[in-house]
Parts: sequence; structure tokens; C-alpha cells
Amino acid sequence: MSLLRRLAQELLHGPRTIDGPVADPAGLEELARRIGERAQARLGRSLSIREVDAGSCNGCELEINAANGPVYDLERFGIRFVASPRHADVILVTGPVTTNMAVALQRTYDAAPHPKWVVAMGDCAIDGGCFAGGYAVLGGVHHVLPVDLSIPGCPPTPLKLLAGLLALLETVATGS
Repeated sequence: MSLLRRLAQELLHGPRTIDGPVADPAGLEELARRIGERAQARLGRSLSIREVDAGSCNGCELEINAANGPVYDLERFGIRFVASPRHADVILVTGPVTTNMAVALQRTYDAAPHPKWVVAMGDCAIDGGCFAGGYAVLGGVHHVLPVDLSIPGCPPTPLKLLAGLLALLETVATGS
């Protein structure tokens, strides 16, 4: 098939994409509302998250971007991602911890004010995932920092991220 014919065929048939996920509005609203309430009760303000990519394939980052996008729009519920660990309540770590990121991850943790919690997002952050055993991989986040919550999945969906944050806030609110 010639290049021009192939190009014409692609242009006439339109894009080959699938529709994005449709968030359950009632479930999402309820989940996010409860997170906001728990954050207010525990912190007296919104929940601030500092995300650290410790060596991931960026699958989890795509889901974090989806959580901040127009479908889920976490910011409207008072959940925000911050650029500095000095403003963070939660350090959200994605990917396995590589040898090159171990010191930076520890410094991020040290810079965050108390109370602070560490969340390992995705299978790689939990135990190294498919990268476990690599020469430049230390393993899961627990090898460097104390982990308060693990959110499994490869990658976890935005709803799993929200459910995990709610579980974290409910656990720390009860002192468990």
C-alpha cells in the first residue's frame, strides 16, 4: 500500500482511540467529600501532596495526571499537589527506589513538616514490581522510608488513589 493511500485511509477513518473512563459522579463526590472532611478534622485544612517519582515507568504519573484532570478534578475537593515538600502532608512515591533517587527521597521526607505520611503508590513502589532485582534498584519505598499506606495496582486508578487517601486519613484520625 502506498504511503498516500495509507494516509488517506487513516484520515478518512478518524482517530483510533477509545473513550476515556466515565467517573461515577455519586461515588466520586462522596469519596472526595469524605477526604475533605477527614483532612479538615485531622489537619484543619486541605490535604497537600508532594509526589516523588523514584524511578517509575510513568504509568502511575499518568493516573495522577488523570486525577488532576477534568474528570476527577481533585483540586475542587481541596486535595492539591504541591511543588515543595515543605508544604506537604503526604509524600506520594511512585516507582521502585533507584540508587540514584534514594538520597533525594530521604531529603524530601526530612524536609516535610510533621505530621507527614508516606504513601507507596503502585506495585513498583510497594516491592519493586517488575524492576525488582535490577542492579540499580533498591526495591520498594519501605527500604528507604517508613510507609504508612500502600496502594497496589499497575497502575492504580484515580479512584483507588482517592480511596487510599481516605483510608490513610481515617486511620490517622482514629490513631490506629
